[in-house]
Amino acid sequence: MLLGVIADDFTGATDIAGMLSQSGMRVTIRTHLRHPPLADSDAVVIALKSRTNPPQQAVCDSLAALKWLQTHGALRYYFKYCSTFDSSPRGNIGPVAEALLQALDADFAIASPALPDNGRTVYQGHLFVGAELLSESGMRNHPLTPMRDANLVRVLQAQSRGKVGLLNRATVSQGAAAIRAECARLRGGQYRFAIADALDNADLFALAEACAEHPLLTGSSGLALGLPAAYAARRWFQPVVAASPWPPAEGRAAILAGSCSPATQRQVHHWIAAGRPAWRLDPLRLAAGQTGADAALDWATAQRQPALIYSSASPEDVAAVQLALGPERAGQLVEACLAEIARGLVVAGARRLVVAGGETSGAVVQALDTEALRVGPVICPGVPWTQVEGRPLWLALKSGNFGTDDFFSAALGGNH
Repeated sequence: MLLGVIADDFTGATDIAGMLSQSGMRVTIRTHLRHPPLADSDAVVIALKSRTNPPQQAVCDSLAALKWLQTHGALRYYFKYCSTFDSSPRGNIGPVAEALLQALDADFAIASPALPDNGRTVYQGHLFVGAELLSESGMRNHPLTPMRDANLVRVLQAQSRGKVGLLNRATVSQGAAAIRAECARLRGGQYRFAIADALDNADLFALAEACAEHPLLTGSSGLALGLPAAYAARRWFQPVVAASPWPPAEGRAAILAGSCSPATQRQVHHWIAAGRPAWRLDPLRLAAGQTGADAALDWATAQRQPALIYSSASPEDVAAVQLALGPERAGQLVEACLAEIARGLVVAGARRLVVAGGETSGAVVQALDTEALRVGPVICPGVPWTQVEGRPLWLALKSGNFGTDDFFSAALGGNH
């Protein structure tokens, strides 16, 4: 194993695994740490469900993952978080990154959330989602991690004890040598982190080349685009020339959507507008015991085509539910219900599940007692198909913000 990745949610794990796999690395995803890694893995991605945990718990889980990766021989490490820097003012990105740095006896790391292929760019330390500042995008209404400040230097500084600086575009655009020099200057000035500007993939490749030898990298999956080439140039590994054949996915299919992001809402509306079967979970009715997983499962298994079960709702509806139930209970009710439905669907013969939302994906994968995932073909930037190791079960775990409006039908439209 060359690279050990610690991802703060399950969709983030498949996101970065797909990026590394596309560039020639043999990648597996681990959801449990009970057994050693598969022998043919150049990179192992550990999928945690720590993004919305209390910071202390997120740090504890991340350090346990790091210890497992160290025990099994990883040479470099990567802390993967969302390209929209999903966190709260108290963490968890800063506390986890600082804990990993300390455990690795390192003193500096870049923070590179940019993912231009999905419209996430960073300029002068400010994160943009398409043409909008992060604070003006749909992320400002996220039910668990509302992002209301686009200045990531300020956001990360509020979460960190050490100083946070900036690797600005003027430096990044000059290439790897300039980036190395600026990192050395920042390190010499006792900076602990530096937010990295990036407007396109060329910037990410330059950052990867300049920082490939850092003990720890932090960022979205975008920074991983250039890492395999940087590692191969150093002769640390030999890229896979051709991917092994991906086994055909057969059997029933279903879609489970817990995300309330604008992208997922559009995907739900697109599916319903096409006349396809859909069942909405109402958290208030779940809380009252008026309906639940059994009813949704009975309905889904009676359908003759792939069915969508969703809890996605508008910001106004989400706010009303949270006011009535509290954000934590509302989220737990939906996650537990969708996880139970997923388990029932698989027992009933489902072999392909498309899951939208990081928290939902984590709950579903854990409910299915999945230990490892193999990475397969990419559906869209950031979303590959994965196969449960040793089982005829295929999962597409989608970040709520990713994918075009027709993502659900596109994911299930081909052989997979």
